[in-house]
Amino acid sequence: MTTNADTIVVVEDDHNISDLVAMYLRREGFRVLQADDAESGLGYIDREHPTLLIVDIGLPGELDGLELCRQVRKTSDVAVIILTARDDEIDRVLGLELGADDYVTKPFSPRELVARVKAILRRAGAVAKTEPLTTEIGSVVVDAGRREVRCAGTVVPLTTREFDLLAFLVANRGLALSRRQLLDGVWGEGWFGDERTVDVHVRQLRKKLGDELPLTTVWGVGYRLG
Repeated sequence: MTTNADTIVVVEDDHNISDLVAMYLRREGFRVLQADDAESGLGYIDREHPTLLIVDIGLPGELDGLELCRQVRKTSDVAVIILTARDDEIDRVLGLELGADDYVTKPFSPRELVARVKAILRRAGAVAKTEPLTTEIGSVVVDAGRREVRCAGTVVPLTTREFDLLAFLVANRGLALSRRQLLDGVWGEGWFGDERTVDVHVRQLRKKLGDELPLTTVWGVGYRLG
């Protein structure tokens, strides 16, 4: 599958917000496609194969932003940022569990949103540009060069953020890492999100890789791999 590395799809029904986000992203050199409902967004995703999606939860029509994320994750590991007016923890957690890499709550700073977009893409690019490095942890194989994880020989699809978290844990194997260290290492220093975001992504890794992944909770500290 060919990917347009500079293409971002914004799925937002408020045209003022969509235009504002698109303007800031285009200033940074991104190609931006705008959709005002989930169905149009899915059409862009199928045709354009973007690198990143910015999706509002409260979309009109039969499909909301969460359902869009659910459908996208069936076939793609494209990076996803949820843009939402809902600040309830359950909505944030559900969005992350459905495969979103980050979330931004309205009202928001367009500059902060652009910074988060760049951080996600920079992180993915940095791992992709390293020499191919394969690490075996029991029956789990982490291939940093291909950005691929196999469990018992079967490829396990991970989101961009899930893979980055696993790669960081692999690079620091055996060390007990705090949630703050994981946020700084994976999300980037200065990321102002809830530290429980780490817990959600750890849960997803455990759900997808099961007992094959020796990822343990270090009470009072954070997590340790191996």
